[in-house]
Amino acid sequence: MMGPEEKAATISNVTFVRPAKFYISGFLNVPYVQYFYIFLCFVYIMTVVGNVLLLSVIFLVKTLHTPKYMIVFNLALTDLCGSTALIPKVLDTFLFDNRYIVYEACLSYMFFVLVFGSVQSWTLVIMAYDRFIAICFPLRYHSIVTKPAIATMLLFVWVVLLSIISCMVGLLDRLSFCGSLVIQSFYCDHGPTFRLACNDTSLNKIMIYVALTIINCLPLILIVLTYICIARALSRIASQKERVKALKTCTSHLILVAIFFLPFLGTNIAAMTSSLHPNARIINSTLTHTIPAFVNPIIYSLKTEEVLDSFKKLCKNKRLGKITLKKR
Repeated sequence: MMGPEEKAATISNVTFVRPAKFYISGFLNVPYVQYFYIFLCFVYIMTVVGNVLLLSVIFLVKTLHTPKYMIVFNLALTDLCGSTALIPKVLDTFLFDNRYIVYEACLSYMFFVLVFGSVQSWTLVIMAYDRFIAICFPLRYHSIVTKPAIATMLLFVWVVLLSIISCMVGLLDRLSFCGSLVIQSFYCDHGPTFRLACNDTSLNKIMIYVALTIINCLPLILIVLTYICIARALSRIASQKERVKALKTCTSHLILVAIFFLPFLGTNIAAMTSSLHPNARIINSTLTHTIPAFVNPIIYSLKTEEVLDSFKKLCKNKRLGKITLKKR
């Protein structure tokens, strides 16, 4: 038979303290910070306009119904959904001072932001694969990069990443939050949230390393290896003109990779080599989550002739349609 003290200890070990709400701190003592949030508002509006236009052009123009533009469509969709999951809530939190967030809402918020960010990362890998086959195996491109093949790859990415993020966020539900409830970030960020727990977080730490490896490190390694193979294939091409032409097809993708991965690498290197101020980390993290989604449709609209020509044709057909209606 257990005594009263042992019973109390057993109960305390299995009882999880779940807070009603968390408090999102955001920036610490930054003057005129509201202008940064107004800038985010502008970024969000332009992100929605750019990605909706790109999605519409790909959907409406049948010549763009190719495996390559299936990948671009997926990227634009995740950009749009990721920004919508993050920015409106950030603006509501800080511009209207609604910094308290319900526990369940916080976990949902975290889940959607992480899912769309991770899918963006692996979509860039599939884009690299597309360029690799196009340059290294040009004669077999249409037999290898097919719609079913790309659809299978994208579906696999979604299923695996949804499972990983579900596991990451789900593991937070086993933690007790009996101390501070202030999340030192601009949203319900995973790291700052689980560090508030007062019981064992070793499983959460392991999951972070697994997620970082699968979502950030592995995609970057695969992209680098892909471009090493592309560089070797291009070195075998005798004509300089053909090399430049082949390389031009990769420029849009390389810009996207740089915009997506460099801020992340910069933040992590700075955090490991020196003490990074919370405000600097928050600014970098905010821009990492928002700028790629804002820039991606611009790059694919201005640097890709197919998209630009298709957009011009759509506009021209619309004008012709209006003129025909007026004549009737």
